[in-house]
Amino acid sequence: MDYLENENVMHPMDMTLLAGRLLMAWIFLHEGMALAFNFDAAVTAMAKLGVPEPLVLAVIALQLAAGLSVALGLLTRLGALSLGLFCLSTALLFHADFANHNEILHFEKDLAIAGGMFVLVTAGAGALSVDRFLERRIMASNDKSPRPLRRAIEKGIL
Repeated sequence: MDYLENENVMHPMDMTLLAGRLLMAWIFLHEGMALAFNFDAAVTAMAKLGVPEPLVLAVIALQLAAGLSVALGLLTRLGALSLGLFCLSTALLFHADFANHNEILHFEKDLAIAGGMFVLVTAGAGALSVDRFLERRIMASNDKSPRPLRRAIEKGIL
């Protein structure tokens, strides 16, 4: 049976995408919460690296919002793209001291996470996601106009 023949059947790929999304989102949700709950210490530590307080707020917001996006599978590609670019930036800006083995490990970890996020951008969230739920609801309504998120809000789906 073709994967797309029966959308009501649970496929191993759907479970794998869900597990992958949750595992990748966890690091961002955990770190975003840790930074938020220890905000003063985070601002102090980041200031030593030349990161101003407004940027610390933006990082916390990005980690929490995009982390939730990936975990829930809502606007997944956008959340994953944001986090992938964030990881590339972090690797290049903060972990490029290749004389330090620990920094090399952080650099490689950030690259690996970015790679996983870019795969998610390509693959999408899978069947076990808010994205797919909204897609099914919109398709069931026979509304073929562009802007699925706007349609979902206007129809009371989201």
